[in-house]
Amino acid sequence: MDTVALAILALGAMSLVLGAVAIRRDRPLCWQFALPAPLPATGEGRFETVLDYRPETGQAHAPAILPRDGGLSVVWFEGSAEAQPDVDIRGVDLIRNGDGWQVSDPAPRLTRAALGRALEPRQLVVTLGNTVAHEAMPGRFFATVVSVGGWAMAAIADVTMSPAGPVTARKLDLSPILNRSFLVKSPMLAYADGSHALPAYFEMGPTFGALVRFDAKGRVRDRRWMRSRRAKVIQPMIVPLDARRALAFLRDFDRSGTLWLCRSADGGQSWSAPEPTSRPNPSAPVAALALGDGRILMAANDDATAPDALILSISGDEGASWREIHRLSGPGALRYPMLRRVGDAIALVHSTGGKRGIAAHIMSASWLAAR
Repeated sequence: MDTVALAILALGAMSLVLGAVAIRRDRPLCWQFALPAPLPATGEGRFETVLDYRPETGQAHAPAILPRDGGLSVVWFEGSAEAQPDVDIRGVDLIRNGDGWQVSDPAPRLTRAALGRALEPRQLVVTLGNTVAHEAMPGRFFATVVSVGGWAMAAIADVTMSPAGPVTARKLDLSPILNRSFLVKSPMLAYADGSHALPAYFEMGPTFGALVRFDAKGRVRDRRWMRSRRAKVIQPMIVPLDARRALAFLRDFDRSGTLWLCRSADGGQSWSAPEPTSRPNPSAPVAALALGDGRILMAANDDATAPDALILSISGDEGASWREIHRLSGPGALRYPMLRRVGDAIALVHSTGGKRGIAAHIMSASWLAAR
């Protein structure tokens, strides 16, 4: 056997050995959800509006909640119009101050130019979109980034932030189509071992929902799909029912007028085919949150006679039925809600006036308990 053949065999053997070592060291993913503790229903029952922001010109849309010490940050994308080349991420900080909240002035948080310099490799950023907190890595968040084309050519960037702006950023490796057409909207899910998953969605051609799992270093480890042959479902909002079961509420991109639902019974490893629910929906995302006591809180546009109103409702039977507890109305459409626990309270944010502003509300557990 000549030297070249021996070298090839040696390299092959080394590859097999290294592969075996990697497999042995690779920890299997945990597929059991972490469940929230019930909110303590103590103190005064309060529902208060803590932010009502409208830019002088253009649009402000798709707010997200980023938890922080002593409160939260609310961020959104703002510019002349959605998907335009002057859109950046702006935001405010809300800090608890006694019985009230101190709100900072709106300011840029992530600009296209700064993100383009931070991306590895460095690249042009044409516009920015939906943003969610990176629950597993404090000081980081996921942003929807477009380097060419529109939303169908977007990618998800994992951005490490400092007070001065982005430090580093990289696009998640999710799609074989030039790593394009994946976007984010809903908060991450926590698992019992401390790991997390990111709900995402694919928006080019056969749209579908996705659940993205990460390893301890924040690299994509696994991807699971929520596909439908009956509807173009996007923006999955996932709510665990117990350690293994979960519901995923999905928006129909084809405007069927109905909210869609799929289920998992194995911690998110597989999902049933999405089915239409009886809940009206004007092709708009919903927000939902497990309250830790068997109930689910939802914010949705689910009144067919008032599709611009944002309605808070509660289910005590795992989403089989819903009871309205509060209604928010315009002027203009209220859309793109997000719900998050903030200490012993719950925050709700949403767009106002048909993408013309941002509102944030804080509701206490006592207020919810009285509903």
